[in-house]
Amino acid sequence: MEILGNEIKVKLFDAHLHIIDPRFPLVQNQGYLPDFFSVEDYLKSTASIEVLGGVVVSGSFQGFDQSYLVDALEKLGPNFVGVAQIPPDADEEELIFLNEVGVRAIRFNLFRTGTESISRLEKMANQVWDLFEWHSELYVDPKELRSLKSLIKTLPMVSIDHLGMSTDALDSVLELVDAGAKVKATGFGRVDLDVLGVMREIHLGAALLEG
Repeated sequence: MEILGNEIKVKLFDAHLHIIDPRFPLVQNQGYLPDFFSVEDYLKSTASIEVLGGVVVSGSFQGFDQSYLVDALEKLGPNFVGVAQIPPDADEEELIFLNEVGVRAIRFNLFRTGTESISRLEKMANQVWDLFEWHSELYVDPKELRSLKSLIKTLPMVSIDHLGMSTDALDSVLELVDAGAKVKATGFGRVDLDVLGVMREIHLGAALLEG
């Protein structure tokens, strides 16, 4: 934050944004398709604040298409990075290309795709870490987080989307924080929890761990 006279200028890093451009393929997921939101829309919506950089995250509705992500990262510039959904048969050449264009993590959408993603989670998470030190971002159904804790703890680097989604998942989220997982304070409109209270608990847990 910077204070200029009577004006307070807030500088932000946008940790989780979606670009939904109608020029690129979209697929319904359980009947869901979002409204369009292009790079130009994003820049217009953030024009009144100073966004220093951010993370473009692939959604379930984009499947394994990377063309929109490559385009978005090129337009947004080097301070933005990508989180991609990767097909299980992706070869090393494709992963190298994505790393070169700015992808820095792989996303597993366990909330909307379920057991299919879970079955390949460990192998792919370790593969991209060994190649590029990409972390794995998990969008998890709160009901499944408890049963996945043991597996998640074995992964090299993990972030949990949207504060774990629900109060029912809080104990599991805090346990994973103690094990080194990061948690994204994002998607407040889709969560079933006290956002500020949960953020305080996560912050306290992380501070105690570091201390």
